[in-house]
Amino acid sequence: MPSNLGSTHQDSADQDKLVVYYDGACPKCVRDRETYEKLAGSPSEEVCWFDITGRESQLQELGIDPQKALSELHVRDTNGRIVSELDAYILLMNKVPLLKPLAWIIGLPLIRLLLARLYHWLVDRRLRIRGLR
Repeated sequence: MPSNLGSTHQDSADQDKLVVYYDGACPKCVRDRETYEKLAGSPSEEVCWFDITGRESQLQELGIDPQKALSELHVRDTNGRIVSELDAYILLMNKVPLLKPLAWIIGLPLIRLLLARLYHWLVDRRLRIRGLR
């Protein structure tokens, strides 16, 4: 299993990896990570996982709003660009051959719009249940 990044510093070994900023205090988020790693197999070695729990200052240094990090998936690509929401999912899924067709479908305009609404509704619900909204 890839290790979490301990700081905002990106060493040379991590420059060719996607960095996924995920909520390690969220059981569903942890299960989603585990599922991704199982599906990805060896490509999961191309992904670093950064648990955002208690790391508000590091997120701010990266230009990520800590509250948005709880409500939207954020991924840093190999060029240092940070993408969020469905763009982040598409970038992550494109690393896994089995998930590439799904990434393409998600990118279709009408599907993307509907999934974005569903995604935000589910995330808001999860955060309300956890008392974070």
